[in-house]
Order: sequence, then C-alpha cells, then structure tokens
Amino acid sequence: MTDSELVTAADVQLMQGLAQRVTATRPDLVNSDASYGELAWNWGKGHAAEGASWRRRLWFSGADPVAWSWATLPHRVRRSDGSVKDVTGAYLAYQVHPGHAGLVDEVIDWYDAVAADAERTVRPSAADEFGLERWAAHGYTADQDALGHTGSWTQLNERDLTDVEQPVLPRGFRFRTADEAGPQAAVQAHLDAWAPSTYTAEGYQGVRRTAPYRGDLHLLVEAPDGTMASSTIMWLDEVNRTAEFEPVGTHPDYRRLGLARAMLLHGMLLARAAGATHTTVACLGAPGHPEARGLYHSVGFREFTRDAPLIRTRTAG
Repeated sequence: MTDSELVTAADVQLMQGLAQRVTATRPDLVNSDASYGELAWNWGKGHAAEGASWRRRLWFSGADPVAWSWATLPHRVRRSDGSVKDVTGAYLAYQVHPGHAGLVDEVIDWYDAVAADAERTVRPSAADEFGLERWAAHGYTADQDALGHTGSWTQLNERDLTDVEQPVLPRGFRFRTADEAGPQAAVQAHLDAWAPSTYTAEGYQGVRRTAPYRGDLHLLVEAPDGTMASSTIMWLDEVNRTAEFEPVGTHPDYRRLGLARAMLLHGMLLARAAGATHTTVACLGAPGHPEARGLYHSVGFREFTRDAPLIRTRTAG
C-alpha cells in the first residue's frame, strides 16, 4: 500500500495490469474509466495539463496491485478555443479486484479524505452489487443529473470478430495511420472532432508514451482535400485478446458520410489480424445521446455493462 501521490506512467501500467486480471474473469466489473485502454488514454492526454490535480493510492497483495484510486481534485483547464473551465468538484476513478472486494471501504475513506470538502462523484460498475452497497453506506447516492435524459452515464459495448463486414469509404477518402500521417495531423484530427478540447501536442506525446499505444493502430480517415476527417485509437490487450476503441471522433463537416462506421470496421479487421478475438467501445447511454450508440450498434456492438454514477455533496456530512 502506498500513500497519496501524483499519478505516473508506471502507476498506469500497474492499474492496467489489474484491469487485465479483472477482465479475464469478470469483465462486467471493470469500471468505465478503469479499462486497459481508457487508463492509457486518460493519463496520456491529461497528464501535462491536469496532472497536478491528480492523486492516487495503490493497494497490493504481494507484488500485484489489487486495488487503486485515482482522484481528480478541483482545478482549472484551458481549452483549444482559449476558454477556461473551472472544475469545482472531485472525481474518482478506481478499481478493486473482486477477490479483495472489502478494500472498497478503504478506497472510499481515502477518497473522502483527499477530496476534503469538495463535492465528490464516482462511477462504479452497475454490476458491482457489493461495491454499490458500500458506497451507499458511506453516504453516496445516485447522481440524478448524470442519470437524466441527457445525462453522462456510460455503457460499455462489445462484439466478437468472427464475422466483420468489409469497410467502404466514399470516393476519394482513404484510411491512414498516425505513423503515416504524423503527430500534427493526429492531434488536429482530435481537436477538430472534439472542439473545444483540452488536448494538445504535449498530451499526444503522453499518449505515445503509454505502454500499449501503437501508431499503426491509431487510425484516421483522410478526405480528398487532405483533412483528417475521422480518427480513433485502438488499444490492444494481448493478454485478453481484446481491442478497445477510445476515442472515436469525426470532424463536424464530414459527419453522416459513413466515415466512422467504415473506420471502425477497418479497425476490427486490423485488430483481428493483430490477434484480437473481440472489441469494445464505450459511449453515453442516456436516451438523449443516440448518435454514438446508433453508430456502434450499426457495426454489431451491443451493451454488456454500464456504470452507476454516484455523488456525495458538501452537505452530505
């Protein structure tokens, strides 16, 4: 067990190791922000701009981590359009191995201590009945805003790779990789799709530093005018033979052309060639956010688990 410290790339590798072990036995218990690929993406893109607001704690059994906590404390971020956003609440990403479920109480106590008097949110797996009982016992309740019609709760989708449709791009478009297109194009593709964004060239350097990143599995669709119109990163977990798409985005001027659909199918074929037997992708699950969910369902993904957003306000004791 270690004390509260900043989150390093080495910490993320330990967290990913736990994600792989939980995925192997109870994939429905992997929290939405604790998957193999999500951990790498979140640390890489945010370590430079937001890393000073991160704290973490790890619990071990022998040499293996069996639980971890990653708290984001109140901070200020600057976005690509020059705007500034103040994040006033605290957020916790965490994972506990099901064989050490009782550690969730220590996770909660640590979070309450490090977040001090900030409003606190967390997103356990909805399948984690024991964990949800313990969060409730510590004063956490369902986050009704996150659960609303346009709320921010997340579902995780999966599909196998036994039968993958051949991708078809519109005339003049072509698939590229980040290795081919270069860092500047890869960063701009993300900024165009997600504007305004906190992503930067330095953030992309962090992504490239993470252990599972592969430039040949960072896919883009190039438009006839040279614009990188759509992009995604695939995170290959060789232990579990899975590939995770995170993030997936398309330039607003090139949406509804079937680019993302073709890119996902192309990625599935590449993932299968790399040894994966199935793929996963997360999306917002609320009824008011049908676009991404419809896209993923159109290429064969189906929901297999979701998160259960919880909150504890400053007045909750």
